[in-house]
Amino acid sequence: MIKHNISLKAFNTFGIDANAGAYCDVTTLEDLKTVLKEKQNRPFFVLGGGSNMLLTKDIDALVLHINLKGITVVEETENSVIINAKAGENWHDFVLWCIKHNYGGVENLSLIPGNIGTAPIQNIGAYGVELKDVFESCEAIHIKNQSHKKFMYDDCKFGYRESVFKQDLKDQYIITSVNLRLTKNKHKLHLDYGAIKTELAKLNIEKPTIKDISKAVIAIRQSKLPDPKDIGNSGSFFKNPVISAQQFKDLLSNFPEAPSYKISDTAIKVPAGWLIEKAGFKGKRFKDYGVHNKQALVLVNYGNAQGKDIFDLAKLIQKTVKRIFNITIDTEVNII
Repeated sequence: MIKHNISLKAFNTFGIDANAGAYCDVTTLEDLKTVLKEKQNRPFFVLGGGSNMLLTKDIDALVLHINLKGITVVEETENSVIINAKAGENWHDFVLWCIKHNYGGVENLSLIPGNIGTAPIQNIGAYGVELKDVFESCEAIHIKNQSHKKFMYDDCKFGYRESVFKQDLKDQYIITSVNLRLTKNKHKLHLDYGAIKTELAKLNIEKPTIKDISKAVIAIRQSKLPDPKDIGNSGSFFKNPVISAQQFKDLLSNFPEAPSYKISDTAIKVPAGWLIEKAGFKGKRFKDYGVHNKQALVLVNYGNAQGKDIFDLAKLIQKTVKRIFNITIDTEVNII
């Protein structure tokens, strides 16, 4: 059923009070196909968990809230399993479900906000793991003609927080479910990124399980990132920039303490949070919005900020970082 003039404040983790001209809660594939077919002459806006977007104005379109539910095992061998999860499943709840069943591969992605359906679009990642590392395929419906399509790994053109769904096929398909290949035993543990080893040591864990890693990641994220239920935010607002080895050499000449992660002999990743903090923005507050005091990557809404205010702050940060370091930082969050 289509509703009109609905506030989206409860449907985006920034807590921005923007309105939808029309809104439809989609719980079945049949409902999705029907509304796409019947309303094909009007613009659509696809809403998932609302965790990776900043609303800067009201949405003059039919907002389709993809609320498809279900998790099933579709294939199983002695060592691995393929899980199908519907697009409306909460990502973190899905991770906890996998850990409960001892399915490994997504534990480092614990506590990432959002839903399953948007995970491939963004190629979500954290602590040395990205969705593409466990991705098998996804199913989607074409918005214009309602045809079904299965996208395999190569079809998705995954990159750093990138995919074909953000580029060539943007606004053309709605992902309805995702298939992930996970391990049942002999799990490949990723311990070297961030403070995972330090956190495990605090817990006196020498031989961690996937559950231990999940707990460590949750503890790290909770110590750095504000809960959207308490302070409106969308997690990391900016991508970590990847620069050339020569650029990094130039950076070190002025900032010898600059941290980095080597991608290859010619590419270096520099933490955007460090750049933003060094530029003086960490903890800075502007009226009802600002930069979080524990993590400079996170822009926050302290109450009733407008999306445009936060967007203007993001542009100021980008401009300042470019001026000081000659490095461009791109937004990870989608600006609506």
